[in-house]
Amino acid sequence: METSNIVEVASRDNRNIAVLTHAGGILFGFIPALIVYLLKKDSGSVWLVQQSKEALNFQITMLIAYVVASILSALLIGILIFPLIFMVNLIFCILAAIKASNGESYRYPLTLRLLS
Repeated sequence: METSNIVEVASRDNRNIAVLTHAGGILFGFIPALIVYLLKKDSGSVWLVQQSKEALNFQITMLIAYVVASILSALLIGILIFPLIFMVNLIFCILAAIKASNGESYRYPLTLRLLS
């Protein structure tokens, strides 16, 4: 059975790094994704670099959302938005980590694509 798409099989180490990159965003924001991206962008696997860019884009989007919520806290609306942002971050990071552990690519929804 021959396919026209060339699919890179992610090694176990790359899958583990991608899982830590996605899951690390829950507690550490964009820092884990930035570290992996900077270390692997020239010499890492294409799949791992793509996953680190995806995680970095999502965490930057979450950072922007937190800044907007902080500004809106002066109007007391932001206080209600903080838990919502945290839940969105938690759910999507867990989903991405599960996909990465299976060697699948994950594309976060509702994300600004700053790095392409």
